[in-house]
Amino acid sequence: MQLTEIHIYPVKSLAGVSLETSRLSRSGLEYDRQWMVVDEQNRFLTQRIHPQMSLVDTDIREGKLMLSSFGMETHVVPHASPDMPRIATQVFNDPVSALELDRITNDWVSQALGIPCKLVCFPEDETRSCDPVVSNIGDHTKFADAFPLLVISQASLDDLNSKLEVPVGMDRFRPNLVVDGCDAFAEDHWKSMLINETNIRMLQICARCSVPTVDQKIGI
Repeated sequence: MQLTEIHIYPVKSLAGVSLETSRLSRSGLEYDRQWMVVDEQNRFLTQRIHPQMSLVDTDIREGKLMLSSFGMETHVVPHASPDMPRIATQVFNDPVSALELDRITNDWVSQALGIPCKLVCFPEDETRSCDPVVSNIGDHTKFADAFPLLVISQASLDDLNSKLEVPVGMDRFRPNLVVDGCDAFAEDHWKSMLINETNIRMLQICARCSVPTVDQKIGI
């Protein structure tokens, strides 16, 4: 078996970035779900309700988040600083604090998505624990739904596509790591996975939502 794809999603529910290599910490791949979009009531937004979020591209250049969307100038998001306003938000039932970025960034994201919203960043001093029922003490993540990594095999997607009239791409499932060389859905039963010298514990099968029904290329 081999690792064939690495993806990060710097802003939760916006388009992802494909990488050849990435740094991995206890909270996940570097820059993955480090930012998030919230509405005017500080509630987090995702493609479940706003599928057009898939049309906003993200990139990381020299440590800076870059946002781009058709017909708009690329926006360089300023680095978060401790003196930025801190708001209370949540990811599902998990309360978490976040740093609200500048008005120019908020205006850019609102125009790109067509709804009033704000971009927030995960603070360096914040810790969001993973589900204690299946995790170890100290396991934590940022704005990801539940855990630091999502793993899928190429064989699982191939099996699904063999049953569909119109095949779908891997981007529908927004994985962090794609592996090849195993049977379809074998990853559902793994207890751990070793990549180079890094041992990754496999904790729980992902309960899929409506996001895989969103065509990531057209935002519908």
